[in-house]
Amino acid sequence: MDCIKLLPEIVANQIAAGEVVNAPSNVVKEMMENALDAGAQCVRVNFRNGGKDLIQIVDDGCGMSAVDARLAFDRHATSKISSIEDVYRLSTFGFRGEALASIAAVSEVELRTRREGDELGTLTTISGGEFRSQLPISCSRGSQFVVRNLFYNVPSRRKFIDGDNSRLASQIKQEFIRVALCNHDVEFELRQNDAPIFSLQPTNRRSRIVDIVGRHIKTNLLDVEVSTSVVRIEGFVGVPQAAKKRNNEQYLFVNGRFFASSAMQRAIVRAYEKLIPDGCMPSYFIYITVDADRVDVNVHPQKTTVKFADHDLILEILQAAVRETLAKTGAVPLMDFTMEGQVNIPVLGQEQRIYHEPRASINSSYNPFASEYIDPTAPLPDVPFTGFDVPYDGAMPKPSQPKPSVVYEFGEEYDTVPSQSSIEYIDDEVSASDECFDFVTSQSNVHRTFEESMPLPGGYAVAIYGGKGVVVHLRRAKERILYEEILRSMTAGGAPTQRMFFAEELTLSVEEYSLMEEHATEFAALGFEIEYRGEGHISVLGRPATLDIATPLDELIYGLVHSIDEGDMPLEEEQSRLAEQMARRGAQGYGRGLQRSDVEALLGRLERCDNPSFSPLGAPVMAEICFEELCKKLK
Repeated sequence: MDCIKLLPEIVANQIAAGEVVNAPSNVVKEMMENALDAGAQCVRVNFRNGGKDLIQIVDDGCGMSAVDARLAFDRHATSKISSIEDVYRLSTFGFRGEALASIAAVSEVELRTRREGDELGTLTTISGGEFRSQLPISCSRGSQFVVRNLFYNVPSRRKFIDGDNSRLASQIKQEFIRVALCNHDVEFELRQNDAPIFSLQPTNRRSRIVDIVGRHIKTNLLDVEVSTSVVRIEGFVGVPQAAKKRNNEQYLFVNGRFFASSAMQRAIVRAYEKLIPDGCMPSYFIYITVDADRVDVNVHPQKTTVKFADHDLILEILQAAVRETLAKTGAVPLMDFTMEGQVNIPVLGQEQRIYHEPRASINSSYNPFASEYIDPTAPLPDVPFTGFDVPYDGAMPKPSQPKPSVVYEFGEEYDTVPSQSSIEYIDDEVSASDECFDFVTSQSNVHRTFEESMPLPGGYAVAIYGGKGVVVHLRRAKERILYEEILRSMTAGGAPTQRMFFAEELTLSVEEYSLMEEHATEFAALGFEIEYRGEGHISVLGRPATLDIATPLDELIYGLVHSIDEGDMPLEEEQSRLAEQMARRGAQGYGRGLQRSDVEALLGRLERCDNPSFSPLGAPVMAEICFEELCKKLK
């Protein structure tokens, strides 16, 4: 008995469907790409029950004749290729000639289509891969595909997608987003169970990204652009500060097609080396253009894996392009050993100050066995500092005298712990080393209080804390105060709310709206009064009373939403993260131009904090002034 048999055409198509179409999202992807190949300027997608019951794609493309509508469902029918060489020169999407045949083999399909100039269109019906009917009808120009009961005739495959509508809907949205991101000049619409999710108008790339991802990313995008004889790379990368652990904002496109590449992802992440914490991912939207015959998109049936003829070279160019973009922002140093395009650096004026490393010196008379030797690890003697109007005893300059001029220059506006060499005492002729300052980091059960205090330029204050002179970073102090007050309010039942005269209307993405609804209790505990109106729309009726009225409400909410961890984080950690975000927003720009009474009131609240030494992000709030070292420099 013969063992080898030719499979029936329907069975072969059903097997092929397992490679090309294994979920409703693949149907959406294939149909959308076919619509773009047809020259559509408007593509509308609707699905029900996760795409299992219905997928509908309507476009205004060129449409098909009755003959083409029938042939389109035959396996290997295509208008894109006529020889094997054409496969390696493709600039269109639907070239395989398998997608429609595979979809029709495992579902019930209706196609309504009409060409420009034809009086009537055609209705073609396929069920389970078998042709049912073809009738003339009246319809709009373009094509309308209706796919019903996906995998109804393949129970073994249907069972893998039954009862998982949320995941299936998420996959469809992802495929829709991928196509929409690389076709910004086309109008797209996505509906779930006939309810609108996305309605995207033709625009530029940056605006399309903002429309899809959300307004939070608008100020976080940095332009990437490089053009060589091998490849052209355009797009955007996120600022290092916006990198996060759970980040799904990574997209790569080649010649208008989404693809995945772990090697390219690693190249981009390497460009952020030492700029982002381990485990965090930056956002990126990279558009690569190469000659069609230098890339093979036919590697995988779903066409998400591609091969580049110049793979290694493109990786190097990509990493260099991203690194250069980051360098332009000052995030990383940019080294250029050529004279071309050199920057003209002006001569330093007398009124300008610069930061510099402390000068190294050698004490030739140093003897650790001398009787006057002081152990550097021993505690410093308690040198009393009684204020700014102490009598001048000749040992140190009277602080109230106009000369010598002492200015403490810190100047950073972000919460990273500065290196010791970046904290300097600057005078006309004197430059003290980092030994003059020490961060106040000790924690003890002894309650310390602030005594004398005075504001300094740049958002700082000098004060007496526990008998020691300290410089206080006022914005970080405010952050610490707000953080602990908000956290206590959340755990005690909720922060106070300030009712607004006029509600503020905000529009969120689907993911943002879903996260806000899921964490509605936490937002209420923060002091927000929010009305969830559906379809991504919310009305903010009340704001936290702890925040300054000038705090932009929309930026605050978008920042809070994107600080939420989508994993299974304990409630205490989630509350801490939200309180941290609230504190940062509430203290933004705080500290400059304060009066002495304002500083005293702030420090009074700070000393009551559980941990007054550090901001919520771990940056030091206070630095102790070592007056002994200052005096030595002035001798």
